[in-house]
Amino acid sequence: MLMSASSDFVALCREQIALLTQGLGASLSVVYLTQELVESPTGETKLIPVVVYPETAVILPGEEIFEATARKQLQIENLLALPQQQRRLLTPAPTTETPQNEAPQLEEDFLLSGHQFVFPLIHEGVMMGLLVTGRDDRPWSEPEQNQIQTIGQTLAIACILDQRRAWLQHQLHQQQILQEQQRDLLDNLLHQFRNPLTAIRTFGKLLLKRLRPGDINRDVGGNIVRESDRLTELLQKFDEVIDWANLDSERLSLPDNERFVEATVQKESQPVLLLPGTGDKETNCSLAEVLTPLLVSAQAIAQERNLELILEVTQGLPLVRANLKSLQEVLSNIIDNALKYTPSGGKIYIQLGQEKANFQGIGISDTGPGIPPEDLAHLGERHYRGVQAQTEIPGTGLGIAIAKQLIEQMHGQIEVFSPAINSAIATPNAPGTSVIIWLPVSQ
Repeated sequence: MLMSASSDFVALCREQIALLTQGLGASLSVVYLTQELVESPTGETKLIPVVVYPETAVILPGEEIFEATARKQLQIENLLALPQQQRRLLTPAPTTETPQNEAPQLEEDFLLSGHQFVFPLIHEGVMMGLLVTGRDDRPWSEPEQNQIQTIGQTLAIACILDQRRAWLQHQLHQQQILQEQQRDLLDNLLHQFRNPLTAIRTFGKLLLKRLRPGDINRDVGGNIVRESDRLTELLQKFDEVIDWANLDSERLSLPDNERFVEATVQKESQPVLLLPGTGDKETNCSLAEVLTPLLVSAQAIAQERNLELILEVTQGLPLVRANLKSLQEVLSNIIDNALKYTPSGGKIYIQLGQEKANFQGIGISDTGPGIPPEDLAHLGERHYRGVQAQTEIPGTGLGIAIAKQLIEQMHGQIEVFSPAINSAIATPNAPGTSVIIWLPVSQ
């Protein structure tokens, strides 16, 4: 089934018919498109006229009688109800396709009757309609027939391109509907997520109020509030991204000229990166101070999983230049990976004091299974998990990718080694992995 012809295609048909009229003296011309290739009870194939010249011509059912303004008639018998021997023009050849640039054979694909000329609009073996033209004063010469062929081939190519454009627009519309449904679902989920998050944060604050100063559990309550604040910030980022996506979707639905104006007005508008600390200013900070609150959560997880968490800090370390929220996210991701991939009974070793020219580093090593050489080359690629995808350990393949992006935004570096370069914990049976995060030293 052909989709509706566009106004551009109809305009092209009129231009080509004008060539027939002005250049070849055609008195009547019609461009038909096949609406549906459906066999009716009478065996008819339906054709729909999209352009008729002259516009005052009348097409009667059954047989087509074109009545010109000069009241001259031209009859093409049973065009809409093609005889059995002519209906083959509406279907592709069963075994071969008509080459794109090759003209159909005259004796097989043209219906000639006196001064009438019927040319099937076929492209790449697909029948899309007919070009019918005629004149009553003289027959068509061979050069004129060749010109009609060229016009017909032009219309056939234009028709298939027009159909592809319509199909793509339809697909785009369907995709936009799907995206709107997905955004609605995401809005609903985020809205429902806020209530339990607010409750958790409230419970954390109540816990802090009930614990006396110096109580070891105050750190637990403080971490509940801190992580709740972190989730709240991420939710705000989600809202910003969704708002931007909605604006962008609205711009796509505008006409081309209005879309250009809208894009020009919002030229400086950029999508909000869903990364903690994005847009915040960098500051001088101590790696030990940034790491300390993260170790409370890490120690609790390590204890639950029967892991040993070892910390080594060199005193008097210089300050580094970093974005605090981004750095916390990086350290959280790397430590989380170490905890996740280290089997029970293993060790996590965190060492502050790595140094190289103008950089201060923090090393995080584990006694996990390590990373195969073929996977090391792909670390940092989003959603790439390598051999870990074959295990039951859950993951998205985003931890290292996010950490790498955030570190690069802070003009730092991240290095990954497997086996681990920390000889104190690496063993042949547990080669482990070492990650070193380098940040520029504050000047």
